[in-house]
Amino acid sequence: MLIHETMQCFYEMAQFKEVSQKSKLHPKPEGLTLQYGTAGFRTHAKHLDHIMFRMGLLATLRSKKTKSTIGVMVTASHNPEEDNGVKLIDPMGEMVTALWEGYATQLANAEQDSLLKELKDIIEKEDINMSEPASVYVGKDTRPSSASLSQAVLDGVSSLGGKTHDYGLVTTPQLHYMVCCCNTHGCYGSPTIEGYYQKLSQAFLQLTQNALNRTDDQKRLLVDGANGIGALKMREMEPFLRSEMQVVLSNDGSSGKLNHMCGADYVKVQQNAPQGMNMGVGERCCSFDGDADRIVYYYTDSKGCFHLLDGDKIATLISTYLKELLTQAGLNLQIAVVQTAYANGSSTRYLEDVMKVTVCCTKTGVKHLHHAAQEYDIGVYFEANGHGTVLFSKAAQKQIQDLVKDPNSNDERKRAVKLLESTINLINQTVGDAISDMLVIEAVLAIRGMSAQDWDAIYTDLPNRQLKVTVSDRRVIDTTDAERRAVSPEGLQDTIDSLVKKYKSARSFVRPSGTEDVVRVYAEADTQESADSLAHEVSLAVYRLAGGIGDEPKPLH
Repeated sequence: MLIHETMQCFYEMAQFKEVSQKSKLHPKPEGLTLQYGTAGFRTHAKHLDHIMFRMGLLATLRSKKTKSTIGVMVTASHNPEEDNGVKLIDPMGEMVTALWEGYATQLANAEQDSLLKELKDIIEKEDINMSEPASVYVGKDTRPSSASLSQAVLDGVSSLGGKTHDYGLVTTPQLHYMVCCCNTHGCYGSPTIEGYYQKLSQAFLQLTQNALNRTDDQKRLLVDGANGIGALKMREMEPFLRSEMQVVLSNDGSSGKLNHMCGADYVKVQQNAPQGMNMGVGERCCSFDGDADRIVYYYTDSKGCFHLLDGDKIATLISTYLKELLTQAGLNLQIAVVQTAYANGSSTRYLEDVMKVTVCCTKTGVKHLHHAAQEYDIGVYFEANGHGTVLFSKAAQKQIQDLVKDPNSNDERKRAVKLLESTINLINQTVGDAISDMLVIEAVLAIRGMSAQDWDAIYTDLPNRQLKVTVSDRRVIDTTDAERRAVSPEGLQDTIDSLVKKYKSARSFVRPSGTEDVVRVYAEADTQESADSLAHEVSLAVYRLAGGIGDEPKPLH
């Protein structure tokens, strides 16, 4: 024991000396504090050098603690080009745990002279053996600041004696995939970009063999790459898809600015096509976001009206396809769709009443959705913004694999179970992945012989409206029932309930923002006018009962 402790002490002293020297090259601006949120750290790139170095340190500690490879992704996703950020990836490709998010915030905000003290504090709390080897995978997006910031991460890892694999330019989901492949020792796939393209394209080609007589028009898809990393990787993947998909790529990064008037977030918020895309009537189009972990689809009809197919529509398409296959394969597995309060009421009703699919509602934020989806044999989750994936439990995957090998199953069962197997291989189960989700959607539409219009017609969204009310302290609002009901301030929920009763097919809820002193208001009803009117009335109630500041909310019309 004594020898072990002496060695540990020796390792720490040597490593801390190097951390102390190297951290001077990545100094923290005094007084700057940042919080590790759902999306990691995100702010203007010029404030992030010290954060990146310190996340390199933290990832090394996490690797020693878990005896696994950890990922660090340098990206700010759908934020403007001048911002940047960083996310940590845990061993199975999932987001880092809440406890370690706390350590990230603690380490990021330590003033320069107390950095070593904070580091030692984490090592002691977690009882980390510093003589353990460490392995960290690092990736970055295409932002101008990403090169120097990812170098700061590499510096952090090496100063604690960790080994790195620098993947360079990758999408966020690709790095999640690599980490999972490495820690499952190749069971999930090969931890290379080529391995990723091969696994996905092979599954896609197997699925599309089941689509009869597809025309070139049906294989054609317009893709908005948000002038980001997704465009770059789509170009690399195209040869792997052979002639089964004809991608017309716009906003490919050759001239436009990242996320500027393009990308999934822009399309979703503006309810409009991105700049730089020439859409024909009824043509299928989709947009990735800046780091390619979100996707939305859309088309324009013969009257020139824009139709958005968001995360709710994607979850509905995929879950109904999977449910049909389970029935055909004679598999008794429970499939559930996980939604948040923002999911359109029409989608919930269609899933529960028509498709008889279990729907579970959870708090907003990908972490909550992912966690809830793990409770089922098959859990489908998509946020309305287009971030989502499908999770298959180990037991479900085993049942499907056993049935594939079963010599006694009839042709219908065989076909269904082979389709299920290929679908599992096509889905990136670690995290929402725009490229993987796009291929799943394209395969499902092809197998079912559906156009974007057919898909859109599955159900009609209820008109809705989202508003924000500025308040002096957002913590005044407290919610329950997956954020669908307010428990404080007193009287607010009763007021909302009585306002909702005035409208048809109506529903409304309020929740505090996770990042700023505003309260978000959501309302839906049978007409746009009613939804707008209800949203305004609820905003007024929030303003009056929850300490609104500035001018009283004005009616929308």
